[in-house]
Amino acid sequence: MPTSGGLYWWTHFFASPSTRNPLSFLVGYSNTLGLVGGLCSIDYGFSLMFLSVIVIARDGNWTPSNGVIYGTYLATILCHATVATLSSKVMGKLQTVFVVMNLIVIVATIIALPVGARNHRNDAHFIFAQTENLTTWPTGWTFMLSWLSPIWTIGAFDSCVHLSEEATNPSKAVPFGILTSIGSCWFFGLIIMIVLAATINPDLEAITGTSFGQPMAQIYYDAVGKNGTIGLMCLLFITQFLMGISILVAASRQTWAFSRDGALPFSTFFRPISQRFGYIPLRAIWGCACLAVVLGLLTLIAPAAAQALFSLAVASNNLAWGIPIFARVVWGQDKFVPGSFYTGDRFSVPLAWTAIVFLVFGTLLAMFPVEGPKPTPESMNYTVVVCGAVWIGALAYYYVDARKWFKGPKITIAEEQFTEEQQVAIRAKGLEIVAVEKGEGGGNKDV
Repeated sequence: MPTSGGLYWWTHFFASPSTRNPLSFLVGYSNTLGLVGGLCSIDYGFSLMFLSVIVIARDGNWTPSNGVIYGTYLATILCHATVATLSSKVMGKLQTVFVVMNLIVIVATIIALPVGARNHRNDAHFIFAQTENLTTWPTGWTFMLSWLSPIWTIGAFDSCVHLSEEATNPSKAVPFGILTSIGSCWFFGLIIMIVLAATINPDLEAITGTSFGQPMAQIYYDAVGKNGTIGLMCLLFITQFLMGISILVAASRQTWAFSRDGALPFSTFFRPISQRFGYIPLRAIWGCACLAVVLGLLTLIAPAAAQALFSLAVASNNLAWGIPIFARVVWGQDKFVPGSFYTGDRFSVPLAWTAIVFLVFGTLLAMFPVEGPKPTPESMNYTVVVCGAVWIGALAYYYVDARKWFKGPKITIAEEQFTEEQQVAIRAKGLEIVAVEKGEGGGNKDV
């Protein structure tokens, strides 16, 4: 069933009667945190890219402080919330613009780097076979940690799910969007990685320690010079900015759906839909923005602490993706009805278990400090602290209080619109039909 709260809805549907409510509660909180964490990491990345252009323009003679970085991050969050508020009627068309911008950046990079570095390209051995370890972890484990970048890159493909209630023919459009998102990341990502490896300065410490603050800026600079780098980095941060709008929209829909089911604190405040701004969850949009502002305070500690914003998105979303898959193969096989995209009875369950193992692996990776096994307060990976607090806190909240009133997702369509047979079937699945709060014009209450 297409629903903005898809992951926790599916968890509740497939899990056993004794586990459906606590697991659904946990998944809802983890998915909300993961999407907001994705917003944090995207906007933090944008801030670094934007500021690197200023550093390049000043020939590396200026270094932004943590306060300046956070100030840029804060302004970016507020801009995204404003755009998400005012552009609801054209958001579908804007997504096409976002895709085109991504393609422009990819094509520009693929063309500019090889041309600019035509006199100092690396050989095939360097591109495909050479390894270097710049951490204090063993090389084998460093290789595993390097998976975090592509894992983060393909993350948030479930954004399609959270927009399913606003999509045309969602039973086909949503899975198609997920497959297209991951497939295009794999294809274009592979090409870009080959181009980067072919054109990068072999002295990797000079790249990672660049005065520009962004290794990608240094790679561009070495290939196309100052002016070309400024142009390409501008394209890059514009694309990153557009990505932030998309993830905020997805996060707000998940937050709204979870509030609609009464699971979040202040749910009655966050769940109304604004008619004035085009039937959008206005309060959920700004609630997600405020949470991102608070999480962004990690950037004031140290760069290593700020990296937790990236790992936070990985760990939280992995848990939210893994539990409904686990619930389906362990408890819900008899309830599972194949949709438009189905790998068949032979491959479906093995692929599901493979996904579960990979998600557990990715979650564990996201908890490790990147620089080495003996972290300092400055190099500590705070993902385990933030995620642990949310996961343990959500379960504690459920068993102490929420178990008394949280019965899972609710159906907010008027009960008289269902036949008696449909009402019996809905309640047999553990769902609850609640009254719809009417507002001006017959819709949900306006804000």
